[in-house]
Amino acid sequence: MPVLGIETSCDETAVALYDRRRGLLAAALHSQIALHRQYGGVVPELASRDHVRKLLPLVARMLDEAGIRGAQLDGIAYTHGPGLVGALLVGASLAHALAAVWGVPVLGVHHMEGHLLAPMLEDDPPQPPFVALLVSGGHTQLVAVAALGRYRLLGESLDDAAGEAFDKAAKMLGLAYPGGPAIAKLAERGDRTRMRFPRPMIDRPGLDFSFSGLKTFTLNTIADCRTQSADGALSERDRADIAAAFEEAAVATLVIKCRRALEQTGMRRLVLAGGVAANRRLRHLMAAMVAEQGAELFYPRPEFCTDNGAMIAYAGALRLHQGERSTGIDIQPRPSLEALPPIDLAG
Repeated sequence: MPVLGIETSCDETAVALYDRRRGLLAAALHSQIALHRQYGGVVPELASRDHVRKLLPLVARMLDEAGIRGAQLDGIAYTHGPGLVGALLVGASLAHALAAVWGVPVLGVHHMEGHLLAPMLEDDPPQPPFVALLVSGGHTQLVAVAALGRYRLLGESLDDAAGEAFDKAAKMLGLAYPGGPAIAKLAERGDRTRMRFPRPMIDRPGLDFSFSGLKTFTLNTIADCRTQSADGALSERDRADIAAAFEEAAVATLVIKCRRALEQTGMRRLVLAGGVAANRRLRHLMAAMVAEQGAELFYPRPEFCTDNGAMIAYAGALRLHQGERSTGIDIQPRPSLEALPPIDLAG
């Protein structure tokens, strides 16, 4: 029988049912974008309250539509971190309460491992070893995956995550939250060659990232364009060209670092995961780079790039099957990927 996955790390209330033999059986999601858009970003307290309102009805409706009773589950998996503490507590508390009522095991799952394993839900999943780029609103990490559960951090952002930089650049341009899709849409109308934004930290050794300087460069460019304008306003052409230049710089930086990671590890498979992995320009340039390297590129479908219950149900199913359990509410705002135990697929 399936495992129930619960994801409440930030601003998506998501649930799913995954069976190790039959695959993904059902999934449901409630997005809080409309709630947070008026504030230009996620408000943690509002996110937590909305999870409280929406999570249990979402679980009940999905189970009812799937024709599955709670006691029939093999277990419940929930996101225990990283994420917003209040939001994580909502999912963890409900998971443990339902597990106690239904008499099934329960396990906290690492949010970033969920993203890393999301491509495994596709028909042609990547086989380890591979390099994974985990890129979202809260994280930008390069991870060497020797086997499932055996992870080594190669590099990460020293300040803003790539998705966070997209959101902030979008806000500077007067675009609505979430910023990533808004920047990408505006960039389609822009001239990618008119302006050249810096590619942060590509002239330094190593695989760490930094996007704060790119954000500052964007702010200064907007100010320069306003100064040169007769009425002090930012023209639509300027807005589109700045969006295109920003997206090109951010994406190129990710591509350059991924190429280095492939070269340094000698691996020939690259996985993109996380919300920013849905960016079409990133996928296009990454595919070209991977082809030049004679490597392979994998990524999940767009709905599995952003936070979702399927990735938590899948990761939880693998770990619950090998006997892992949470004995109490297990919240870890900054858990380590490298500290996770290996996954035994043969078990």
